[in-house]
Amino acid sequence: MDKHINLVKLSVGSDGVDSLIDWQALQAPRWEGGLPRHVTRMWPKRDAELLNGGSIYWVIKGLIQCRQRILRLDEVYGEDDIRRCAIVLDPTVHRTQSAPRRPFQGWRYLKPEDTPADLPEGRAQEEPLPADLSRALAEIGVL
Repeated sequence: MDKHINLVKLSVGSDGVDSLIDWQALQAPRWEGGLPRHVTRMWPKRDAELLNGGSIYWVIKGLIQCRQRILRLDEVYGEDDIRRCAIVLDPTVHRTQSAPRRPFQGWRYLKPEDTPADLPEGRAQEEPLPADLSRALAEIGVL
């Protein structure tokens, strides 16, 4: 497969993966085609690599916990007539192994070799561990 890159982004206000999924479901009627999106001021310079199989990895409560595949980047304008980028996502949320991540603003690129693996199909439906326990286990390399 050709080269791709991912994004990592804080999911502000989410208490867990389920709350991210619920929020996106509530917003779906507002979005073209019902597809989830994240609107950002900056247009990614590495857009071709993002669109070549990249995902957005969501940080929830200090841990990367899930990802969504990036489908396309749409140009959108706010009420202030400023051009922005809508990162349009596949609605399927893939739970990942937990990986600690310090707070940051905006989004960051994430190399494929630095991304946490998706959870196996059977584990994706398990109740998640409490964030503090998951973070501690991830920090010592158990998760």
